[in-house]
Amino acid sequence: MTESSAPIVSRPELPIRQSITIKQVAERAGVSLMTVSRVVNDKGLVKPATREKVQKAIEELNYRPNISARRLAGGKALFIGLVYHNPSPGYLTKILLGSLSACRRNGHHLLLEDLGERTPDSDPKAHARSLKAAGLDGVIITPPMSNNMPLIEAIEAAGLPIVRVAPEDIHTDKPRIAMDDVLAARQMLQHLVDQGHRRIGFVKGPHDHPSSRHRFEGFTAGMKENGIPLEECLIKTGDFTYRSGLDAGRVLLSHAEPPTAIFASNDDMAAGIVAAAHMMGLTVPDDVSVAGFDDTELATNIWPELTTVKQPIVEMSRKAVELLIAVIRNDPITINNYRGLMDFELMSRDSVRKLDT
Repeated sequence: MTESSAPIVSRPELPIRQSITIKQVAERAGVSLMTVSRVVNDKGLVKPATREKVQKAIEELNYRPNISARRLAGGKALFIGLVYHNPSPGYLTKILLGSLSACRRNGHHLLLEDLGERTPDSDPKAHARSLKAAGLDGVIITPPMSNNMPLIEAIEAAGLPIVRVAPEDIHTDKPRIAMDDVLAARQMLQHLVDQGHRRIGFVKGPHDHPSSRHRFEGFTAGMKENGIPLEECLIKTGDFTYRSGLDAGRVLLSHAEPPTAIFASNDDMAAGIVAAAHMMGLTVPDDVSVAGFDDTELATNIWPELTTVKQPIVEMSRKAVELLIAVIRNDPITINNYRGLMDFELMSRDSVRKLDT
Protein backbone atom coordinates (compact mmCIF):
# COMPACT_ATOMS: atom_id res chain seq x y z
CA MET A 1 0.00 0.00 0.00
CA THR A 2 1.06 3.60 -0.38
CA GLU A 3 -0.24 7.08 -0.03
CA SER A 4 -2.04 9.14 -2.64
CA SER A 5 1.05 11.24 -3.26
CA ALA A 6 2.93 8.33 -4.79
CA PRO A 7 0.54 5.56 -5.84
CA ILE A 8 2.56 2.35 -5.72
CA VAL A 9 0.67 -0.91 -5.89
CA SER A 10 1.17 -3.01 -2.78
CA ARG A 11 2.87 -6.35 -3.19
CA PRO A 12 0.91 -8.86 -1.08
CA GLU A 13 3.60 -11.53 -1.40
CA LEU A 14 6.09 -9.42 0.59
CA PRO A 15 5.94 -9.50 4.40
CA ILE A 16 5.33 -6.23 6.21
CA ARG A 17 8.53 -5.33 7.99
CA GLN A 18 7.89 -2.75 10.68
CA SER A 19 11.62 -2.07 11.16
CA ILE A 20 12.00 -0.32 7.79
CA THR A 21 12.46 3.41 8.34
CA ILE A 22 12.43 6.48 6.16
CA LYS A 23 16.19 6.72 6.74
CA GLN A 24 16.72 3.31 5.13
CA VAL A 25 14.61 4.38 2.16
CA ALA A 26 16.76 7.52 1.78
CA GLU A 27 19.96 5.46 1.92
CA ARG A 28 18.67 2.96 -0.65
CA ALA A 29 17.64 5.76 -3.03
CA GLY A 30 20.77 7.82 -2.36
CA VAL A 31 18.81 10.94 -1.41
CA SER A 32 18.14 13.00 1.69
CA LEU A 33 15.49 12.31 4.32
CA MET A 34 13.75 15.51 3.26
CA THR A 35 13.50 14.29 -0.35
CA VAL A 36 11.88 11.01 0.73
CA SER A 37 9.46 12.96 2.89
CA ARG A 38 8.55 15.20 -0.03
CA VAL A 39 7.84 12.21 -2.26
CA VAL A 40 5.78 10.38 0.37
CA ASN A 41 3.78 13.49 1.26
CA ASP A 42 3.70 15.08 -2.21
CA LYS A 43 5.21 18.24 -0.75
CA GLY A 44 7.58 20.46 -2.69
CA LEU A 45 9.22 19.93 -6.06
CA VAL A 46 11.05 16.68 -6.75
CA LYS A 47 12.67 15.86 -10.10
CA PRO A 48 10.88 12.98 -11.92
CA ALA A 49 14.06 10.86 -11.97
CA THR A 50 14.60 11.38 -8.23
CA ARG A 51 10.96 10.62 -7.46
CA GLU A 52 11.26 7.39 -9.44
CA LYS A 53 14.36 6.35 -7.44
CA VAL A 54 12.54 6.99 -4.16
CA GLN A 55 9.44 5.10 -5.25
CA LYS A 56 11.59 2.17 -6.36
CA ALA A 57 13.33 2.10 -2.97
CA ILE A 58 9.96 2.16 -1.21
CA GLU A 59 8.84 -0.82 -3.27
CA GLU A 60 12.04 -2.79 -2.77
CA LEU A 61 12.06 -2.26 0.99
CA ASN A 62 8.28 -2.62 1.33
CA TYR A 63 8.29 0.58 3.37
CA ARG A 64 5.08 1.48 5.20
CA PRO A 65 4.68 4.99 6.62
CA ASN A 66 3.65 5.21 10.26
CA ILE A 67 -0.03 5.90 9.71
CA SER A 68 -0.89 6.34 13.38
CA ALA A 69 1.76 9.03 13.78
CA ARG A 70 0.58 10.77 10.63
CA ARG A 71 -2.99 10.79 11.90
CA LEU A 72 -1.89 12.44 15.14
CA ALA A 73 0.12 15.00 13.19
CA GLY A 74 -2.49 15.60 10.52
CA GLY A 75 -5.55 15.95 12.70
CA LYS A 76 -8.58 15.50 10.47
CA ALA A 77 -6.89 13.64 7.60
CA LEU A 78 -8.52 10.30 6.80
CA PHE A 79 -6.90 7.18 5.40
CA ILE A 80 -9.05 5.68 2.67
CA GLY A 81 -8.43 2.28 1.14
CA LEU A 82 -9.17 1.41 -2.49
CA VAL A 83 -9.62 -2.30 -3.18
CA TYR A 84 -9.35 -3.25 -6.84
CA HIS A 85 -8.71 -6.11 -9.25
CA ASN A 86 -9.73 -5.20 -12.77
CA PRO A 87 -8.26 -6.50 -16.05
CA SER A 88 -8.95 -3.26 -17.94
CA PRO A 89 -6.04 -0.81 -17.54
CA GLY A 90 -8.09 2.01 -19.03
CA TYR A 91 -10.85 1.59 -16.44
CA LEU A 92 -8.40 1.26 -13.57
CA THR A 93 -6.50 4.37 -14.62
CA LYS A 94 -9.65 6.47 -14.47
CA ILE A 95 -10.65 4.97 -11.11
CA LEU A 96 -7.27 5.96 -9.69
CA LEU A 97 -7.38 9.45 -11.20
CA GLY A 98 -10.74 10.22 -9.65
CA SER A 99 -9.99 8.83 -6.20
CA LEU A 100 -6.53 10.41 -5.99
CA SER A 101 -7.89 13.77 -7.05
CA ALA A 102 -10.70 13.67 -4.48
CA CYS A 103 -8.36 12.64 -1.66
CA ARG A 104 -5.86 15.37 -2.43
CA ARG A 105 -8.55 18.04 -2.75
CA ASN A 106 -10.06 17.06 0.60
CA GLY A 107 -6.72 16.62 2.38
CA HIS A 108 -6.98 12.85 2.85
CA HIS A 109 -4.76 9.90 1.97
CA LEU A 110 -5.47 7.03 -0.41
CA LEU A 111 -3.98 3.59 0.11
CA LEU A 112 -4.23 0.98 -2.63
CA GLU A 113 -4.87 -2.73 -2.26
CA ASP A 114 -4.52 -4.78 -5.43
CA LEU A 115 -5.88 -8.26 -4.83
CA GLY A 116 -3.92 -9.38 -7.89
CA GLU A 117 -3.95 -13.12 -8.35
CA ARG A 118 -5.28 -13.78 -4.88
CA THR A 119 -8.83 -15.09 -4.49
CA PRO A 120 -10.72 -13.18 -1.77
CA ASP A 121 -13.10 -16.12 -1.37
CA SER A 122 -10.19 -18.23 -0.10
CA ASP A 123 -9.89 -16.23 3.12
CA PRO A 124 -11.90 -12.99 3.06
CA LYS A 125 -11.49 -12.56 6.82
CA ALA A 126 -7.71 -12.47 6.42
CA HIS A 127 -8.02 -9.77 3.77
CA ALA A 128 -10.36 -7.80 6.04
CA ARG A 129 -7.90 -8.09 8.95
CA SER A 130 -5.12 -6.84 6.68
CA LEU A 131 -7.14 -3.78 5.72
CA LYS A 132 -8.08 -3.11 9.34
CA ALA A 133 -4.45 -3.49 10.46
CA ALA A 134 -3.40 -0.88 7.90
CA GLY A 135 -5.17 1.75 9.98
CA LEU A 136 -7.81 2.63 7.39
CA ASP A 137 -10.85 4.75 8.21
CA GLY A 138 -12.93 3.26 5.38
CA VAL A 139 -12.74 1.34 2.12
CA ILE A 140 -13.88 1.86 -1.48
CA ILE A 141 -14.46 -1.41 -3.33
CA THR A 142 -14.41 -1.39 -7.12
CA PRO A 143 -15.81 -3.99 -9.55
CA PRO A 144 -15.75 -6.94 -9.64
CA MET A 145 -14.81 -6.96 -5.94
CA SER A 146 -17.82 -4.72 -5.24
CA ASN A 147 -20.02 -7.77 -5.71
CA ASN A 148 -17.91 -10.19 -3.65
CA MET A 149 -20.23 -10.57 -0.68
CA PRO A 150 -17.96 -12.77 1.52
CA LEU A 151 -15.24 -10.11 1.27
CA ILE A 152 -17.68 -7.24 1.81
CA GLU A 153 -19.26 -8.90 4.84
CA ALA A 154 -15.83 -9.62 6.32
CA ILE A 155 -14.75 -5.99 5.92
CA GLU A 156 -18.01 -4.76 7.45
CA ALA A 157 -17.59 -7.20 10.35
CA ALA A 158 -14.11 -5.73 10.90
CA GLY A 159 -15.81 -2.40 11.52
CA LEU A 160 -14.71 -0.58 8.36
CA PRO A 161 -17.22 1.65 6.51
CA ILE A 162 -17.60 0.70 2.83
CA VAL A 163 -18.67 2.38 -0.41
CA ARG A 164 -19.07 0.12 -3.42
CA VAL A 165 -18.60 1.21 -7.02
CA ALA A 166 -20.98 -0.38 -9.57
CA PRO A 167 -22.36 -3.25 -7.45
CA GLU A 168 -24.78 -5.86 -8.80
CA ASP A 169 -27.77 -4.23 -7.09
CA ILE A 170 -27.57 -0.61 -8.11
CA HIS A 171 -30.75 0.15 -6.13
CA THR A 172 -29.35 -1.02 -2.79
CA ASP A 173 -29.82 1.17 0.28
CA LYS A 174 -26.18 0.66 1.22
CA PRO A 175 -23.64 3.32 0.16
CA ARG A 176 -22.75 2.91 -3.50
CA ILE A 177 -21.92 4.88 -6.65
CA ALA A 178 -23.35 3.47 -9.88
CA MET A 179 -24.89 4.11 -13.28
CA ASP A 180 -27.56 2.19 -15.19
CA ASP A 181 -25.53 -0.13 -17.43
CA VAL A 182 -28.69 -1.93 -18.60
CA LEU A 183 -30.22 1.28 -19.95
CA ALA A 184 -26.91 2.38 -21.47
CA ALA A 185 -26.49 -0.91 -23.35
CA ARG A 186 -30.09 -0.73 -24.59
CA GLN A 187 -29.44 2.74 -25.96
CA MET A 188 -26.27 1.60 -27.72
CA LEU A 189 -28.11 -1.36 -29.26
CA GLN A 190 -30.86 1.01 -30.39
CA HIS A 191 -28.25 3.29 -31.96
CA LEU A 192 -26.91 0.37 -34.00
CA VAL A 193 -30.42 -0.59 -35.09
CA ASP A 194 -31.16 3.02 -36.04
CA GLN A 195 -28.11 2.86 -38.32
CA GLY A 196 -29.71 -0.05 -40.16
CA HIS A 197 -27.96 -2.95 -38.41
CA ARG A 198 -29.94 -6.06 -37.53
CA ARG A 199 -27.32 -8.79 -37.61
CA ILE A 200 -25.43 -7.68 -34.53
CA GLY A 201 -22.75 -9.59 -32.63
CA PHE A 202 -22.09 -9.12 -28.94
CA VAL A 203 -19.01 -9.82 -26.81
CA LYS A 204 -19.75 -10.26 -23.12
CA GLY A 205 -17.34 -9.56 -20.31
CA PRO A 206 -16.29 -12.00 -17.56
CA HIS A 207 -19.11 -13.62 -15.62
CA ASP A 208 -17.90 -12.33 -12.25
CA HIS A 209 -18.39 -8.68 -13.24
CA PRO A 210 -21.87 -7.27 -12.50
CA SER A 211 -21.43 -4.85 -15.41
CA SER A 212 -21.00 -7.79 -17.79
CA ARG A 213 -24.40 -9.16 -16.84
CA HIS A 214 -26.05 -5.73 -16.87
CA ARG A 215 -24.72 -4.85 -20.31
CA PHE A 216 -25.74 -8.19 -21.77
CA GLU A 217 -29.17 -7.75 -20.22
CA GLY A 218 -29.47 -4.35 -21.91
CA PHE A 219 -28.34 -5.81 -25.23
CA THR A 220 -30.87 -8.67 -25.12
CA ALA A 221 -33.66 -6.31 -24.04
CA GLY A 222 -32.89 -4.00 -26.95
CA MET A 223 -32.85 -6.87 -29.43
CA LYS A 224 -36.23 -8.06 -28.15
CA GLU A 225 -37.71 -4.55 -28.33
CA ASN A 226 -36.72 -4.38 -32.00
CA GLY A 227 -37.98 -7.87 -32.81
CA ILE A 228 -34.48 -9.17 -33.59
CA PRO A 229 -33.90 -12.80 -32.54
CA LEU A 230 -30.75 -13.64 -30.60
CA GLU A 231 -28.30 -15.91 -32.40
CA GLU A 232 -26.02 -17.80 -30.05
CA CYS A 233 -23.34 -18.01 -32.72
CA LEU A 234 -23.08 -14.21 -32.65
CA ILE A 235 -22.57 -14.01 -28.89
CA LYS A 236 -19.08 -14.56 -27.48
CA THR A 237 -17.49 -14.12 -24.05
CA GLY A 238 -14.28 -12.25 -23.33
CA ASP A 239 -12.56 -11.13 -20.15
CA PHE A 240 -12.46 -7.34 -20.68
CA THR A 241 -8.98 -7.56 -22.25
CA TYR A 242 -7.79 -6.50 -25.69
CA ARG A 243 -6.65 -10.06 -26.45
CA SER A 244 -10.04 -11.58 -25.68
CA GLY A 245 -11.67 -9.05 -28.00
CA LEU A 246 -9.19 -9.94 -30.73
CA ASP A 247 -10.01 -13.64 -30.37
CA ALA A 248 -13.77 -13.04 -30.28
CA GLY A 249 -13.56 -10.74 -33.30
CA ARG A 250 -11.76 -13.37 -35.36
CA VAL A 251 -14.47 -15.93 -34.61
CA LEU A 252 -17.39 -13.60 -35.27
CA LEU A 253 -15.92 -12.24 -38.49
CA SER A 254 -15.15 -15.74 -39.78
CA HIS A 255 -18.83 -16.71 -39.99
CA ALA A 256 -20.23 -17.47 -43.43
CA GLU A 257 -22.65 -14.62 -42.71
CA PRO A 258 -20.76 -12.33 -40.33
CA PRO A 259 -22.47 -9.57 -38.34
CA THR A 260 -22.62 -6.10 -39.82
CA ALA A 261 -21.98 -4.65 -36.36
CA ILE A 262 -20.35 -5.93 -33.17
CA PHE A 263 -21.05 -4.45 -29.74
CA ALA A 264 -18.35 -5.21 -27.15
CA SER A 265 -19.08 -4.65 -23.48
CA ASN A 266 -15.92 -2.61 -22.94
CA ASP A 267 -13.49 -0.55 -25.02
CA ASP A 268 -10.51 -2.88 -24.62
CA MET A 269 -12.40 -5.73 -26.27
CA ALA A 270 -13.84 -3.40 -28.91
CA ALA A 271 -10.31 -2.31 -29.81
CA GLY A 272 -9.34 -5.98 -30.13
CA ILE A 273 -12.24 -6.52 -32.53
CA VAL A 274 -11.12 -3.58 -34.65
CA ALA A 275 -7.63 -5.10 -34.79
CA ALA A 276 -9.07 -8.50 -35.76
CA ALA A 277 -10.97 -6.90 -38.62
CA HIS A 278 -7.82 -5.18 -39.90
CA MET A 279 -5.83 -8.42 -39.66
CA MET A 280 -8.48 -10.17 -41.76
CA GLY A 281 -8.32 -7.51 -44.45
CA LEU A 282 -11.59 -5.87 -43.42
CA THR A 283 -12.26 -2.19 -42.96
CA VAL A 284 -14.01 -0.61 -39.98
CA PRO A 285 -16.69 0.65 -40.41
CA ASP A 286 -17.15 -0.12 -44.13
CA ASP A 287 -17.13 -3.89 -43.66
CA VAL A 288 -18.15 -4.08 -40.02
CA SER A 289 -19.17 -1.49 -37.44
CA VAL A 290 -17.77 -1.77 -33.91
CA ALA A 291 -19.06 -0.24 -30.66
CA GLY A 292 -17.64 -0.34 -27.15
CA PHE A 293 -18.45 0.74 -23.61
CA ASP A 294 -16.73 3.01 -21.01
CA ASP A 295 -15.08 5.67 -23.23
CA THR A 296 -11.60 5.09 -21.82
CA GLU A 297 -8.54 6.76 -23.36
CA LEU A 298 -8.24 3.82 -25.75
CA ALA A 299 -11.51 4.74 -27.44
CA THR A 300 -9.96 7.82 -29.05
CA ASN A 301 -6.42 6.47 -29.35
CA ILE A 302 -7.19 3.91 -32.06
CA TRP A 303 -8.32 4.29 -35.65
CA PRO A 304 -11.14 4.66 -36.30
CA GLU A 305 -12.20 6.20 -33.02
CA LEU A 306 -14.75 4.11 -31.18
CA THR A 307 -18.44 4.72 -30.86
CA THR A 308 -18.98 3.92 -27.19
CA VAL A 309 -20.91 4.63 -24.02
CA LYS A 310 -19.23 7.30 -21.93
CA GLN A 311 -19.24 6.01 -18.37
CA PRO A 312 -18.19 8.82 -15.98
CA ILE A 313 -15.54 6.63 -14.32
CA VAL A 314 -13.40 9.47 -12.95
CA GLU A 315 -16.44 11.23 -11.54
CA MET A 316 -17.80 7.98 -10.08
CA SER A 317 -14.51 7.37 -8.31
CA ARG A 318 -14.37 10.94 -7.03
CA LYS A 319 -17.91 10.72 -5.69
CA ALA A 320 -17.12 7.37 -4.07
CA VAL A 321 -14.42 9.11 -2.01
CA GLU A 322 -16.76 11.96 -1.07
CA LEU A 323 -19.54 9.54 -0.14
CA LEU A 324 -17.18 7.46 2.00
CA ILE A 325 -16.03 10.60 3.82
CA ALA A 326 -19.69 11.40 4.51
CA VAL A 327 -20.32 7.87 5.80
CA ILE A 328 -17.27 8.00 8.09
CA ARG A 329 -18.32 11.40 9.45
CA ASN A 330 -22.01 10.50 9.64
CA ASP A 331 -23.15 13.23 7.25
CA PRO A 332 -26.74 12.19 6.31
CA ILE A 333 -27.32 15.12 3.94
CA THR A 334 -24.40 14.22 1.68
CA ILE A 335 -25.26 10.52 1.89
CA ASN A 336 -28.82 11.23 0.78
CA ASN A 337 -27.63 13.47 -2.07
CA TYR A 338 -25.59 10.60 -3.51
CA ARG A 339 -28.43 8.09 -3.73
CA GLY A 340 -29.09 8.85 -7.41
CA LEU A 341 -27.48 7.18 -10.43
CA MET A 342 -24.73 8.77 -12.50
CA ASP A 343 -25.49 10.01 -16.00
CA PHE A 344 -23.95 8.46 -19.11
CA GLU A 345 -23.58 9.59 -22.73
CA LEU A 346 -23.50 7.77 -26.06
CA MET A 347 -20.43 8.91 -27.99
CA SER A 348 -21.04 8.52 -31.73
CA ARG A 349 -17.74 8.29 -33.63
CA ASP A 350 -16.30 6.82 -36.82
CA SER A 351 -16.35 3.11 -35.95
CA VAL A 352 -20.07 2.80 -36.73
CA ARG A 353 -21.65 3.62 -40.08
CA LYS A 354 -25.18 3.84 -41.33
CA LEU A 355 -26.05 1.01 -43.72
CA ASP A 356 -27.35 1.87 -47.15
CA THR A 357 -31.09 1.26 -47.42
